[in-house]
Amino acid sequence: MILKIYQKYLIKELFSKILQVTFIFFILGFIMGILEELSFFSDIDVDFYYPFFLVMLNVPSLIYELFPFIVLISVQLLMIKIIDNGELIAFKNNGLSNLKIIKIISSSSFILGLLVIIFPYNFSAILKFQYLDIKKNYTKDDKYLASITENGLWIKDEIDNRINFINAKKIGLNSLIEVEIVQLDKNFNHLNSIKTNNAFIKNNLWEINKGWMIKDDNSIKEIKNYQFNSHFNYEKINSLYSNLSSITMWGLFDLKKDYNLVNYSTIEIEYHLQKILSYPVFLTIMSILSIVLMMNIKFQKSKIIFIIFGILLSVTIYYINYFFGIIGKNERLPLLVALWMPQIILMIVSIIGLIRINEK
Repeated sequence: MILKIYQKYLIKELFSKILQVTFIFFILGFIMGILEELSFFSDIDVDFYYPFFLVMLNVPSLIYELFPFIVLISVQLLMIKIIDNGELIAFKNNGLSNLKIIKIISSSSFILGLLVIIFPYNFSAILKFQYLDIKKNYTKDDKYLASITENGLWIKDEIDNRINFINAKKIGLNSLIEVEIVQLDKNFNHLNSIKTNNAFIKNNLWEINKGWMIKDDNSIKEIKNYQFNSHFNYEKINSLYSNLSSITMWGLFDLKKDYNLVNYSTIEIEYHLQKILSYPVFLTIMSILSIVLMMNIKFQKSKIIFIIFGILLSVTIYYINYFFGIIGKNERLPLLVALWMPQIILMIVSIIGLIRINEK
């Protein structure tokens, strides 16, 4: 009975600390966001509330990205509280060992991680999409755009006083397959349409070895070695990813399906999906790591040092994940290895720490 009371108390205090730290991060993110939006709209005439509205749409996505580190800091603060108040000794005297405390906090973090990817992540993605959708109305660079749908690759490319609307069913090696091009002048008058089985991409010069041009009078003529300039080279086409944090989890699965249909690389989407699915495990590891750190406190003055160390550790972990992410997305390591390697390293460090504190 006593153990259950302690368990409820620990869970309650953990979530209380997480809410407090999340609120602080929200305020900091809000202030930074306001400064960024005010700078963005400095030369644009909008209502005074607009930057505030946009920040409210964008901050939840930022909180999701930083949440593992919020958990780490929250657990640190929780451990300081129960150590300072002598509660840790009381727990041990009533049969609640170090490992049981870790089990309660880490399992709560895992469950919280599951809830986050089911509800808050998808909610923040919807808000992020709205944020980006509004912001793009105020960006000046709309001369070349691209997207991938279930109907293939679509490109709008304004260059050399003409506008090219391009649709390709599939993407090949340095080429597009089953291509249709509609060419308009800058006043959107139709010039001609082109159909070809293959359009080869050589830097920013596209070449059609053989195709058919349909003129405005519906006359058809065969074309050979037809060339035109484009803002898009193969590298740019091969890295056409939307802001994946603005897409819900089920939207990511649909996007992956669309990309597979056009033979487009899905490695970015796969990495993002795996990162989401590993989120509960990451929160669990961060909570264990935090407890291991704080249970090594021996002196009153060392607490602030451990908190600073925890923050620096959070930054280090972020860049380690970023580094392995780049390696995985460049396919220098298998994607799953690149994603899980940092977490495996952190888990090994945590296990070593667990063995040490269990001996205390």
